[in-house]
Parts: sequence; structure tokens; C-alpha cells
Amino acid sequence: MVERITITIGKPLLERIDKMVDKKNIKNRSHAIETLLHRSLSKTDITTAIIMAGGKGTKLRPITYEIPKALIPIHGRPVLEHQINLLKKFDIRNIVVSLSEQHEKVREYFGNGSKFGVNIEYIVEKKPLGPLGALSLARDYIKNTFIVMNGDTLMNLNIAEIYDFHKKEGKLATIVLRTGEKTETFGVVRLSGNDVLEFVEKPSSKAAPSRHINIGFYIMEPDVLKHLHKAKVMTDDLFSRLAKLKQVSGYVHDYETYDVSTPEGFERAIKSWKIPVA
Repeated sequence: MVERITITIGKPLLERIDKMVDKKNIKNRSHAIETLLHRSLSKTDITTAIIMAGGKGTKLRPITYEIPKALIPIHGRPVLEHQINLLKKFDIRNIVVSLSEQHEKVREYFGNGSKFGVNIEYIVEKKPLGPLGALSLARDYIKNTFIVMNGDTLMNLNIAEIYDFHKKEGKLATIVLRTGEKTETFGVVRLSGNDVLEFVEKPSSKAAPSRHINIGFYIMEPDVLKHLHKAKVMTDDLFSRLAKLKQVSGYVHDYETYDVSTPEGFERAIKSWKIPVA
């Protein structure tokens, strides 16, 4: 239920609130205030996030011959720094970064994370372990509810709202979804209410079971690790297994996301991505 209220706010503070409004992620002044209140009042027990920042970045050649994907700049900051700043907004400061090629360059830039206000640990995939392979290497860092997110997708999510949804659903995993027409390069989910019934990796438009696209942001419980039967973890394998057990929910949102792993997505982010106001 939503109720209308009247509040008085000083002009300098109101100006800062208005700067949050970008008509995409923050729709209007009321939405901005609601978002700020939710961040302030919502509590989560999430302290750890795993950022999957490995991969060769072959779609961005020749740029990634010299620069790893995690360090590609968007508006003067590396992609990985944008991800870290999103997590910091919700006081998630223990971050595990999964890397592969050119991992030394990422380590050199971010160090232990102290200059960015977080604690960073690194795991390195010596051989390809699949899109969620970081899970099989990060067991020692997972103690309670945790986040897994793509390192090459810019997003401005309300993590507190997603956490509340996840806890209300009471399942082992929550997948964040958006509606999209191009299914060929994403995982696609079929829902019944909030329950994920089916997860299909990169189907054609005709074969896609829905238009609910996986954006690469998940909230999980530690017991998910019991369902990893081998080191190589494919997204569709894991979520199909959890779906059969009725242990995965889908959270659908309408915020803008930018997959910067492709030239088209990178260009779109340069033109349209707006760094969220803290």
C-alpha cells in the first residue's frame, strides 16, 4: 500500500535529491526520496559479494589485448570500480574478485581495496570454469547470504529491495531479471509468479520461453554450494537444478542495464550510462 505524505526539505538538500533523477533508474523526485529512505532503513546481513571479472574479453578486441575487461574505463572509472561503488552504497564491503587473464593489472590497480573503502580478495581461474566458476573457488569466503554479480554489466539496483524479496521468498537463490527482446546473448527464465520454472541459456527469439532476461546479479544462500557437483559451473546447469527443487526465484525490474562486454554495449554505456548519485 502507498500513502501520500507532505514533507519540508531545505533547498540545498532538495537539489541533491533532484540530481538523482535520471528518468530511467530514478523516475522522479518522489522515487528518489523513497530510494534514499529504503537504503537508510533497510538492513541486510549481506557482507560479501563475488564479482565475476574474468574472461578474455574477446568481443572487445583489440582493446582487451592491453586492458583487462575489469579496467576498461566508463566515464573515467574502470568498470569494476562502478561495481564496487554499487555494493558500497549498501555497506557491502567484503568483495571477492574472480579474475583470469591479466589479473596482475587488476590487482595492481585495486590492491587490497582500502583506497576504495572496501576489502578485496582475489581468486584466479587458471583454466576456464564457466560463468559461475568463481563459486567453486570462493567457498572459504562464503559464510552467510551473499551476492554474485557480473563484472561487465553496469546496473543501478536497489540491493536492499532485492534482499527483502529474497528473504520473503525463502529460496536458496534469487535471479534479477529484466524484460528484453534480444534473447540470443542472455539467459532467459520462465516464471510462474516469482518461481523460476525453467532457465535456458541464449535461446533464439523463437525458442525463448519468455522475455525475462538474466542480467547477471544474484543473491544466494551458502547452501547453494551443496549443488555444485564439479568445479566448472555453468549458469543454466546450476539454475535448472535449483528450479527443479523449487529453490530459485526471479526478481523482475525495469532499471537500465549495460552489458559492456560487447562493442555495442560499450558504446551505449559511454553515451547513456549516468553514474548514480550517492
